[in-house]
Amino acid sequence: MTAAAAWEAAAGRLPPEIAALLSSSAQPALVDLKLLAALPEWEVVLKGGETTSNTDVLVLCRNALGLCVVAVEAKVLEDFGPLLREKRASPSQNQESRLAYLHELLKVKSFDDNVRYQLLHRTASAVLTAQEFHASTAVMLVHAFATPAERQGDFKAFCLAMTATEVTPGVYKVPNFEQPALYLAWCAGDEKYREAQLESAL
Repeated sequence: MTAAAAWEAAAGRLPPEIAALLSSSAQPALVDLKLLAALPEWEVVLKGGETTSNTDVLVLCRNALGLCVVAVEAKVLEDFGPLLREKRASPSQNQESRLAYLHELLKVKSFDDNVRYQLLHRTASAVLTAQEFHASTAVMLVHAFATPAERQGDFKAFCLAMTATEVTPGVYKVPNFEQPALYLAWCAGDEKYREAQLESAL
């Protein structure tokens, strides 16, 4: 609800904090992006299991260099779910197959047990959707509202596991991805939209 309020208030554009963050990277593919569509609860089928990966907001945008897909994971206080250690300790049916697929797709030989599983499949969603739309760039972006600092620690641990390089505070470029190029981003959302959530619930 908080994220929905922020995106609705943007009135057909990227929320200003997201637009400013991506442009601040000075990466040509991320500067001056124009919003084409924002689709809530975007489902992506992943190999090795029956459940889909559900992205809070799937964003299609573009600039002069081409199409960019942004998979937005919205967070208000909550964490990123189980660690890979927990997934490996009590795997569900086909879990090992799915983890193997995610490692292959994300080009990581072995993720550490302390990495949050949700960040793997949200990033996979960004990559796969960008491939489907023949987009030149994919971004997995956490839109965080009043989220505790340790949650950003989980995000940074994932960036480290992906051997991503910080190009500007909050934006990381992942090596060895060219079509699409892949970025990971953390953006602090405007906390006033938490109040909008409370008002809408009354």
